[in-house]
Amino acid sequence: MQIAILALQGAFQEHGAALDALDASHFEIRQRKDLDRPFDGLILPGGESTVMRKLLLDLELFHPLKVRIQEGLPVFGTCAGLILLARDVEGGASCFGTMPIVARRNAYGRQLGSFHTKGEFGTYGTIPMTFIRAPYISDSDQGVEILSTVNGKAVAAQFQNQLVTAFHPELTKDCTVHAHFLQLVSNTLPQKAAC
Repeated sequence: MQIAILALQGAFQEHGAALDALDASHFEIRQRKDLDRPFDGLILPGGESTVMRKLLLDLELFHPLKVRIQEGLPVFGTCAGLILLARDVEGGASCFGTMPIVARRNAYGRQLGSFHTKGEFGTYGTIPMTFIRAPYISDSDQGVEILSTVNGKAVAAQFQNQLVTAFHPELTKDCTVHAHFLQLVSNTLPQKAAC
């Protein structure tokens, strides 16, 4: 299993460290030729979503990545990554638009509105959550599973092979969310028959 991490800005190195803790192979995507390497899953880190969208287009990464996501490539977006995947964005433009959710940008205010809390994640129990200029999911279509809510707002969700969090699990020592993503990736790989 090989995971690609979009490394245009944001906490891509911290995502790599989380994957290292789980012994998962990974590499960074910085330019078009990096897409020539095979990969089974993709992480879209936090950052500034409008800047990331512009860089994806300028570096000719947008179209080939969108096609792969539409074809079922497992993808995990944190914070700005959630915004990039959202079909609709309140107060901004959509990018990939492959996940049937509505994202509200900067829902918790500016940098000073950043905070840490703990919350439930799916069936895994309570995990630490770090929010930095975070969005939340204001609406979602049928088929989207909400995995976490904080103060009544949806902050993590899954739709088919797409996983998003408004918070930054890569900035904590808890690898629950990354492990969940790796299981999602594993479930899409061809299973080898036992002899």
